[in-house]
Amino acid sequence: MKLQLLPSTIEANGTASPRQHLTCFVIDDAVTVDAGSLAMAASRLQMEQVRDVVLTHAHLDHIAGLPIFIDDLFSTLAEPVTVHCTPAVIEILERDVFNWSVYPRFSELSNDVGPVLLYRPFSPGEEFQVKHLTFRSVEVNHKVPSVGLLVSDGPTTIALSGDTAEMDGFWDVVNSAPSLSAILIECAFPDELEELAQISHHLTPKRLKSELEKCSRRGCPVYIVNLKPMYREKIVKQLLDLGLANLVPLEVGKVYEW
Repeated sequence: MKLQLLPSTIEANGTASPRQHLTCFVIDDAVTVDAGSLAMAASRLQMEQVRDVVLTHAHLDHIAGLPIFIDDLFSTLAEPVTVHCTPAVIEILERDVFNWSVYPRFSELSNDVGPVLLYRPFSPGEEFQVKHLTFRSVEVNHKVPSVGLLVSDGPTTIALSGDTAEMDGFWDVVNSAPSLSAILIECAFPDELEELAQISHHLTPKRLKSELEKCSRRGCPVYIVNLKPMYREKIVKQLLDLGLANLVPLEVGKVYEW
């Protein structure tokens, strides 16, 4: 299984920055988890192949690229872009994004071939198939309805927390998986912003350490995602100070293979 976190922020010299404003993970150049920077940073191959988007929740940094992605491909789509998400997320997208005021309601539109956007709802806790991948969703603790995901291609299984604060169900799923190659978990704020993290339902390094104590997969690599860009350097230092083995920030743009 290959995974890449698409860039979303550009340095002054025009190169991709490790600071990350938007979230979009591309798996095997064919399926994405979230779509924050999908339209802005996908490669030509990914633009040609990605027709399935799995959403963890409907916050802007996780969906911003979705309307533009469909817009860019509208006339050339030989099959619709299928969005896999919970009914709560579909409701938000149709009410607040694809509402004709912010963007066209693509679920009502077709090109010369057929529909350009389809929804495939799933419930938290449900297992579902997307192309060659099996997903298992699990409810996590965020400010809006959100899920984490267990993703498997058969030989390889990874876990993604999505945006979350403290949680138990996610770890129950992680600990019970037959095998696990990697865990991707958020850490949005530094310890000094504990109150803001609590209000917005995110993790800090200190709170992340407590979460990882719930994980029984001691040798499994843990990659940190969703570091708020304004605090990235401070968060990374505090994570290093934890002295935890197998704990590193996920590199933006790097293709990981497990």
